Amino acid sequence: MKEALFSLGCVVVLVCAASASAQDLVRSGSTFGKVESDGTVRINGSIAGKFESNGDIRVRGSIVGTVESNGDVREHRNNGKQGSVIGKVESDGSVRKDGRLVGKIEDDGTVRKSGAIVGSAKGVKKQWAGVIFFFDFFPSR
Repeated sequence: MKEALFSLGCVVVLVCAASASAQDLVRSGSTFGKVESDGTVRINGSIAGKFESNGDIRVRGSIVGTVESNGDVREHRNNGKQGSVIGKVESDGSVRKDGRLVGKIEDDGTVRKSGAIVGSAKGVKKQWAGVIFFFDFFPSR
């Protein structure tokens, strides 16, 4: 009996660990990618980029942008220098480009554009989900 409970406990821990390690990205009802707990973004199974702990966004090893602590999304130029702020993901999940509201990441991960549900990023940080859905840093495969 103890062995069966131990085995069941191990399975539960493994399942929970696996589900905590990557969160699905869904668009139009279909899963198109995942975000791993370390910030790695996979699109259709392939690594598309990574959110670094300092806010940098990497694609193919190069820094292409930064999500700053205040939510500003800044692009980087080809020479690696910081460019201009191209948008913002606010703490409430509102996503702005050129000052205009373009979408929102709700607390449950629902992604809305013009009020309509366009996807889901349940368990993904709002800033990361906002960048993935509304800024073109990650190549779609």
